[in-house]
Amino acid sequence: MDVLRDRDDAGARLTWLLSPLVAQGDPTSAVVLGLPRGGVPVGAAIARGLGLPLDVVVVRKLGAPGNPEYGFGAVGEGGIRVLDEAAMGMLGVTDGDVAAIEARERAELERRVAAYREVRPRVPLAGRTAIVVDDGIATGGSARAAALVARAGGASRVIVAAGVAAPDSLHALMKDGAADLALAALIPDEMLAVGRWYLDFTQTPEDRVIALLREAAGS
Repeated sequence: MDVLRDRDDAGARLTWLLSPLVAQGDPTSAVVLGLPRGGVPVGAAIARGLGLPLDVVVVRKLGAPGNPEYGFGAVGEGGIRVLDEAAMGMLGVTDGDVAAIEARERAELERRVAAYREVRPRVPLAGRTAIVVDDGIATGGSARAAALVARAGGASRVIVAAGVAAPDSLHALMKDGAADLALAALIPDEMLAVGRWYLDFTQTPEDRVIALLREAAGS
């Protein structure tokens, strides 16, 4: 069974896949947007490999009451909110639940945005290709929200790239127009947990994200 060594390995494989799709070494043509936290080291490897700027796109999963790991949607910068109506119905999530959970997650989102923007001012997306990167995509809610944030920022094309992803989720991202293209280094028939497909899936600490963004900003 093919697995990824770590997030740097995921970034190296994705660099190879993305290299014919973007103008390498032209910072005005494309921007790599890592999802904090695990998507940032993957994105950093891609940005270095392709000679492109690295930034973040901040989104937060909306987790079901009593089971926060099961997402029914996501929120992102710029007031973006993506809801999975089918999942909400299955879980019995009410409008009141959504409001309470969204308020909590938006507070954390704004805290992270403030911390990241201190060291990495937002890179303009207008007219550029946005490469939205995560270490793994299961349901696709966070990736969808991130792609919509990139579009709202003026990106002319959105590519979603992940270390590992469920095939149905990649297809859905393109089918509903969130992404022009969605790809992954590994696309297993049976996804299960993202961490199953990494030899090293150690959690990315916040200070590592800050360090990578500071390096990308040249400060």
